Amino acid sequence: MRRLVSALACAAALSWPATARAVDAVAAGPGYTLRQCLSLAEHNHPNIAVAQAKLAYYRAQVAESRSAPFSAFSLTGGAGPAPTFRGGPVYTQDREVGLSSSLGMAWRFTVDGTVPIWTFGKITNTWRAADAQAQLGEEDIKRARNAVRTDVRRAYYGLQLARDTKALLREAADRLDSALTRAKKRVKEDDGDEIDVLRLDTARADIDGRLAEAERGERVALAALRFYTGVDGAFDISDAPLRPPKHELSELARYVEVARGKRPELNMARAGVRAREAQVDLARSRRLPDLGLYLFWSYARAPEITDQTNPFVRDDINYSRYGFALGLKWNLDFLPATARVHQAEAQLQETRALLRFASSGISADVEKAFREAEEAKKKVDAYHRATRSAKQWMVKISQGIDVGVREETDLVDPARQYALYRFNYLSALMDLNMAMANLAEKTGWDDVAEPAEAE
Repeated sequence: MRRLVSALACAAALSWPATARAVDAVAAGPGYTLRQCLSLAEHNHPNIAVAQAKLAYYRAQVAESRSAPFSAFSLTGGAGPAPTFRGGPVYTQDREVGLSSSLGMAWRFTVDGTVPIWTFGKITNTWRAADAQAQLGEEDIKRARNAVRTDVRRAYYGLQLARDTKALLREAADRLDSALTRAKKRVKEDDGDEIDVLRLDTARADIDGRLAEAERGERVALAALRFYTGVDGAFDISDAPLRPPKHELSELARYVEVARGKRPELNMARAGVRAREAQVDLARSRRLPDLGLYLFWSYARAPEITDQTNPFVRDDINYSRYGFALGLKWNLDFLPATARVHQAEAQLQETRALLRFASSGISADVEKAFREAEEAKKKVDAYHRATRSAKQWMVKISQGIDVGVREETDLVDPARQYALYRFNYLSALMDLNMAMANLAEKTGWDDVAEPAEAE
């Protein structure tokens, strides 16, 4: 769009336009407003969908961390053929090998597990890490949303600029066509100069070339908006011209303060520090034992084999057993566990350093965006005054032509200056809106980029 702006400025400098699509005279027509485009992009943009999927994954991990410590139970079992054995420990009528006898079915099932009683922080530290990661995912959605909003605004304002520029060039083309007709008529009447005709015809052809560039920019911006919003088929925006943003710049300190609380990247770094702190505590707690209540129930049955009811005879074929016990589990890998603690502490220091970098750099980041918005606002005001003065200059020359005290060639310079400053004003409006959009992204304060038009 920068190349388009520079090219169209050259075209405007060669044309003779009057006012084109005045900012306060064009009413909005049917089509998508900027706010509607932003809303559609938030629902349909792939980057936001990716961040939302990651958050769903993190939240599922939170749910897993809550239930996993109390779900450490397992069921084992099986079934298979068993030969017929009858009798007891004293007498049996069957031989030791009964593969040739009649076969039946046998089965066995065992359920066992441990309910944790005291883990020295292993469970709670896992919860803390999972919660911090879920918060990081929430801030990542905000970051993706802010970036998408900036892209949508850039395409939307670019489309408005292209259309405003087309209107400016078409008005210039109409003026040139009228002047060209009159110049040709004077040449036929031997009262004109063919040099004026050639100059006007050259400027008219140049405008056609610049119009083609503006139309290309319009189509590219429309395609970008269609992608961002996810709208299939016909798509267009409301016929509203570029306007200054609604928000009035305040003091720099205000934006820095807001950024420290709302900037998603900074909050992501803070969540990362909390997650790393929890991982350090988790690594330390893993050097200590786990206390828990061990529970089990086991059942085995083989109908073709006699059940031994003597309590002094162990029967591993037909039984039903259950019980519980207070248990302890302790991994005695002290040296590797200590090394893992040092690893977690190093990662924590790295994340804290990243947080310090983000905290110290945010002021410069916000100030850069603020100064760009400040500069753009000054340019808008300056080019607005220049446009107004050039228009008054052009009007006075036109009045002089009407009363016969001025020649039509006297209109070239004021018309050229008006076209140039009018386009510079539109370009400055585009820069101001984008500077405010960038400031909104850098601070996390989206109201800064609120559009001025009523939507």
